[in-house]
Amino acid sequence: MKKEDIKEKEKEKEQEKKQENIDKELKDSTSLSGDNTKSHGEILKQQIVEGQETYDRTPQSILLSSITAGLEIGFSYLLLCAVFYFFKDSLSKESVFKIMAFVYPVGFIMVILGQSILFTEQTSLLTLPVLNKKRSIKSLLKIWGTVIAGNLLGGYIIAFILIWIGPKLNIFDHTSIEKIAEHVTDYSSVVIFVSAILAGWLMGLLSWLITSSRDTMSRIFIIYIITATMSFTGLHHSIIGSIEVFSGMIISTKIEILDYLKFQTFALLGNSIGGGVFVALLKYRAFVYNIDMERRNY
Repeated sequence: MKKEDIKEKEKEKEQEKKQENIDKELKDSTSLSGDNTKSHGEILKQQIVEGQETYDRTPQSILLSSITAGLEIGFSYLLLCAVFYFFKDSLSKESVFKIMAFVYPVGFIMVILGQSILFTEQTSLLTLPVLNKKRSIKSLLKIWGTVIAGNLLGGYIIAFILIWIGPKLNIFDHTSIEKIAEHVTDYSSVVIFVSAILAGWLMGLLSWLITSSRDTMSRIFIIYIITATMSFTGLHHSIIGSIEVFSGMIISTKIEILDYLKFQTFALLGNSIGGGVFVALLKYRAFVYNIDMERRNY
């Protein structure tokens, strides 16, 4: 047997042993103290298990849940349009967009507590089983594609409904839709991309913090704070942003198909990197690094 083959086998055995140690540490992870505060390992273990459960669902179930999430997050858009329409004549446009941050979280609360599958909230969850060598990158990309397609489809459906019902109920008009869409797209591709990375990072942290909490009220508070921060700072979220820009494209000649495609492409890429790299990878590597240090000290 060649030396290269021997070295390769030894390397594989070392990797297998390392993975066994990681899995053992995850399995043994418990709360830190008597106050039931969850440890880093316990949160990571629960996130991996939750991600695995999503992988185990049928494609039809994932798609339907994703469409539901796209529909439900439309209620945030309904409130955004209503708030803009109500305050646009009495406050400056900049002030109205800041006030809108207070209602922005509503749809996210519905989606996340209702257990529908939202791409940005699931990005880090679905990446962790791949990092833990329980799933392949191919399976990750496949499920990402299904979730994104479902979220966008649900968003398109609710957009058409709201475009029609809003003016009928006199809760907002087409001008409000147009102004919100312009506000989202009025940036360069680079700005949208970096903004979306930060938004994806926040959504990944949201998922992590929700797993660390133990009661519903804490989870609602976490969702509210994180998503309100996103809205107040104007960070780009690929799913609700899709509804905002798509609606503007439907009713206004100022928003073109290229504007929508530019936004959607860079928002999805940025959200994916923010959740997958800055949360999933860093949180997982921090845990693995801690195990390696303990083994060396031992």
